[in-house]
Amino acid sequence: MTEDRHDAVPSVYFTDVFEVSPHVLDEYGAFNIALVNDLPLFVDPFLLFDSDNETYRRLHDEIINYLCFLRDRAVADDLTSGTISHWLLFKEVKQNWLGFSKSGNSGTGLGNDFAKSLAWNLVSVFKEFGNETISAGSHIEKLGLLSGGVGRDHLSDFTTNLIKGFLLDYTQTFALAHLRANQRMRVHVERVKFDYESRRWKSGYFELPYVSGDYVLLTPKGILTRDEAWINQGDLLDRFTEVCMAVSDDALRAQVNDHFYAQITKRTKEKERRGAALRTIEKFHELLDYYIRRKEQHASDAHRQSDAKVRETEQQFVDNIKALVNEHLAGGEFYSFGASYTESLKRVHYLKQVIEDKGGHRLFYIKDKPVQRESDLHIMFRLTWFDTNLDVNAEVNNGRGPVDYKVSRGKRDASLVEFNLAKNTSLEKNLQHQVKIYEKASDTTASIKAILYFSESERLRVLNILKKLKLEDREDIVLIDASLDTKVSASKADES
Repeated sequence: MTEDRHDAVPSVYFTDVFEVSPHVLDEYGAFNIALVNDLPLFVDPFLLFDSDNETYRRLHDEIINYLCFLRDRAVADDLTSGTISHWLLFKEVKQNWLGFSKSGNSGTGLGNDFAKSLAWNLVSVFKEFGNETISAGSHIEKLGLLSGGVGRDHLSDFTTNLIKGFLLDYTQTFALAHLRANQRMRVHVERVKFDYESRRWKSGYFELPYVSGDYVLLTPKGILTRDEAWINQGDLLDRFTEVCMAVSDDALRAQVNDHFYAQITKRTKEKERRGAALRTIEKFHELLDYYIRRKEQHASDAHRQSDAKVRETEQQFVDNIKALVNEHLAGGEFYSFGASYTESLKRVHYLKQVIEDKGGHRLFYIKDKPVQRESDLHIMFRLTWFDTNLDVNAEVNNGRGPVDYKVSRGKRDASLVEFNLAKNTSLEKNLQHQVKIYEKASDTTASIKAILYFSESERLRVLNILKKLKLEDREDIVLIDASLDTKVSASKADES
């Protein structure tokens, strides 16, 4: 088969696609999104609540006002199937290219389960929402603190939908000031602003950046975070003891302690203690407000931690990937086109060469610490695999569980690519069982396993697993050395 070549690498990031200086976008305060895959950031409502920016604080007030409206409607039993559809069912705002999607930018949105869960919380557990006296304000994150609460992903999508009007205005202002007319389009957008008089969501028209058949939304870095919102259930359970100590009502504190300690013994494991803590919180909802008050009192830490997380995300998924592509991959064999298996294997080996011999390993470290999560490794790889005439889908699920990537050109030419960290405790199991299952489900026999290791002990662990499974010296299993020690030793040897 004759291979096509593309020496000119197309653009991935907003500033490249729309030919805007990264400095200009940074001065505006927006995050430089990748227009091929979601990046793992989301809006933290607490950063709106505690902001010095009056516009952000007003956005938070509007979120709470809408939740109070929903609470009142729920209490009055006004939540019919029709009103639930209009007031509680939202599509994911995919145009911001942020969130938890591992392939592209399309998530599941806010469906019936979310609507029912939110409605139940507002009419039962949180019917006093909006009238808190212990904490300084009301917080949407409160709805996700109990076991029957609203999940993190849904709270993120819901928050983004409720501030979509602001994001549209924010993006339009930048587009009119910095983009050419042929880079923008006037688009009609549904559900922009809620009219409390008519109890209906209103639509609007906006002049927005436009590419590949859809508009693009920018988001200010100052309202973004990663992993968890400042107010979250895991942190609540971590701080359960100090939250209990903060209860000013002696009688209530005694009841809380009695309820919790009646469920545990000296032999109780940590997971069981956290379960007992959650059940105690579900019985004494006042603990939620004491926890939230503490988070309000340490608000400066929220901004500092979120700023650090955004900077690290920017370095890992923007700066490092741009360096990897522009300094190592562009103009080389990485962007040659061939059959799916040939191209996949070629790209894995080219990436191996860049990481091991051309300094590319540095781009898999943040503050001298290697990539910790395979999900991050998957996103980083996907961001480099944008110049291809093949269909590349991440986390494809064909009924037998997800695989990292399925690379295909039609039904008859498909390959599977898995990227693993050597430290993955399930690596042996994955190598032994997963690929055969995936191959059967995906109607392909071509599969590649790339394993990234960061130390000699990790390398030896992988080699032992491969020997045990009799998988040594296989073409389709590629070990990639991203360790710092090896590179330092080689450098000193060259100098001598």
